[in-house]
Amino acid sequence: MTEQKTIRLADYQPFTHIVEAVELTFRLAPTATRVLSKLALHPNPDRPGRNDLKLDGEGLKLISCRVEGMAVTPSVTDHSLTVRPEDLPDGPFTLEVEVEIAPEANTALEGLYMSNGMYCTQCEAEGFRKITYYPDRPDVMSRFKVRIEADLPILLSNGNPTAQGTGWAEWDDPWPKPAYLFALVAGDLRAHSAKYTTASGRPVDLHIWVRPGDEDRCAYAMDSLIRSMKWDEEVYGREYDLDVFNIVAVDDFNMGAMENKGLNIFNSRYVLASPETATDDDYTRIEAIIAHEYFHNWTGNRITCRDWFQLCLKEGLTVFRDHQFSGDMRSSAVRRIEDVATLRARQFREDDGPLAHPVRPESFVEINNFYTATVYEKGAEVIGMLKSLVGDAGYKRALDLYFDRHDGDAATIEDWLKVFEDETDRDLSQFKLWYSQAGTPRLKVTEAWDNGVYTLTFTQTNPPTPGQPEKQPKVIPIKVGLLNPNGDEVVPTIMLEMTRPRQSFRFEGLAAKPVPSILRGFSAPVVLDRKPVPGERAFLLAHDTDPFN
Repeated sequence: MTEQKTIRLADYQPFTHIVEAVELTFRLAPTATRVLSKLALHPNPDRPGRNDLKLDGEGLKLISCRVEGMAVTPSVTDHSLTVRPEDLPDGPFTLEVEVEIAPEANTALEGLYMSNGMYCTQCEAEGFRKITYYPDRPDVMSRFKVRIEADLPILLSNGNPTAQGTGWAEWDDPWPKPAYLFALVAGDLRAHSAKYTTASGRPVDLHIWVRPGDEDRCAYAMDSLIRSMKWDEEVYGREYDLDVFNIVAVDDFNMGAMENKGLNIFNSRYVLASPETATDDDYTRIEAIIAHEYFHNWTGNRITCRDWFQLCLKEGLTVFRDHQFSGDMRSSAVRRIEDVATLRARQFREDDGPLAHPVRPESFVEINNFYTATVYEKGAEVIGMLKSLVGDAGYKRALDLYFDRHDGDAATIEDWLKVFEDETDRDLSQFKLWYSQAGTPRLKVTEAWDNGVYTLTFTQTNPPTPGQPEKQPKVIPIKVGLLNPNGDEVVPTIMLEMTRPRQSFRFEGLAAKPVPSILRGFSAPVVLDRKPVPGERAFLLAHDTDPFN
């Protein structure tokens, strides 16, 4: 058995070549699909010297390999295809590779597989290498053109449709993307369709593709999509950027949903709903997941992650955005309570266990084990804390700069934090510990009252976790309000910024000892170590203006 290699963040190097454009032709057949790829490449100036061209590939039958139209004999292993430097031109060149795969036999449901007679793909994180030989990494972004040939009525891929005929269709995605966002669907499907006009007046055709007979169960998913598109325009200033947006519902889909550019693929349970059988929770879940995958169009697709260590950048930010959306569509207080309950039940336990890891881990062996509550849910909490620290206006300015500066990029956490530093003149080096240190901080609170002066003293402890026996103090935003004994709010919500292991905050000029409302809105993912005095919880329930507390 081959020993799996540990991949480390510190070892990152850019790919040896730039992939300018990709042309793919699929001749679909259940047991013998032919995939022809034509790549336009040139050497990457950031990797000087004459480098070989090593492409990822698994479970592929190589038919042919050509450089500039001339046949070459690459070195092929179970995991790669390598063309020697002496077989490569010094400047730009084309590489044509033909392979054969068997979608019907693909039971891992990664790459191209079949689901009840329908062809479908799942390429995140490393599934594209099971379709053809390619640099299957998120920092290699290229424009894709796709031709699909099959005796099936519906043939879908990324981007905009450019031509079609009996048994074939062609698609062109003008936006550079990494291979994990590639998608293809082919089968006997029916569409639930609508039209949307963007804020700038561009028309977009919307389609939800389902099995025949399921068309009347898509109305809520379509309504959720339209509200998501409008919300992203109004709140984040992000318009959709293609002529068509497709969603496909698949019964056998190994992830809840996938944000492939212009062709989202969902497990059917997150699309189909009818009043006769769906619960309120079903509708809430459909709305949230439709929104999450759509929001990835900008936070994940137009700006992707440089490597999989930066997964929290696209997922944490997009989870935060879908939480905001759900709060605006329903009750922000109820949504916050539900999100924190999930965080405490899933992510806090992860932090307390043997698999505790930072929001941005330093290494991994199996990338598919990276999709955790820490990366997603805690990653979203880190975004929320950052927003609290810089304020709503600072957050909006920083996000606008992020989209302007990094559109079309494969970004890092450092890139993300830099836009906030540039826009708000803050030093976020200590805040960055939230990305690098595992574990849930514990926050102990003590109080003092002396002649009109009320003092809150906080002590933070960051318990040891596997591989991190000692921790540095984090920046913790603590939202606090104070109520007098009559239940009146004498100090409205104020944010206390804790930066040291132990820190005190004084409130002066108070007529009576107040009742504190601490960690309003659950402003930081911490364990609050404070025993309230008898009757305090009932008092806060009756009088606190913060719905979370």
